[in-house]
Amino acid sequence: MVRLSKRVEYGLIAIRHIATQRNEGIVTAKEIADCYQIPYELLAKVLQKLSRAGLITSHQGVRGGYALARNPNTISVSMIINAIEGSNMGIARCMTEGPESCDVFSVCTIKSPLSKVQANIIQAFDTMTLAQIV
Repeated sequence: MVRLSKRVEYGLIAIRHIATQRNEGIVTAKEIADCYQIPYELLAKVLQKLSRAGLITSHQGVRGGYALARNPNTISVSMIINAIEGSNMGIARCMTEGPESCDVFSVCTIKSPLSKVQANIIQAFDTMTLAQIV
């Protein structure tokens, strides 16, 4: 089955939480980690990646934390996934690692149908916005 990594799951949970708290102000990593029982160290790394991608802003200091950097309508699920994992997403190893990773690539009968499935998944992630999952 196609599965998102724990990092992506935590990133989606975190950015959704930040989006729901938009009117309340800045949200701390500790608040998110405690609220959803996410390991703090891993969450901090995920939030750093989301910040580097310009999806959230990091505020330093005693009252520091995170806030959305953009309107939730302009942040796609694909942007979140790509910020955390990179754009090398695929449902089969040959789609992410190349044909040399597959012993049966030259005679494979499912690569074409799987490519269509992957294209549909990517399109769904591209068109689904953060605003739609809040």
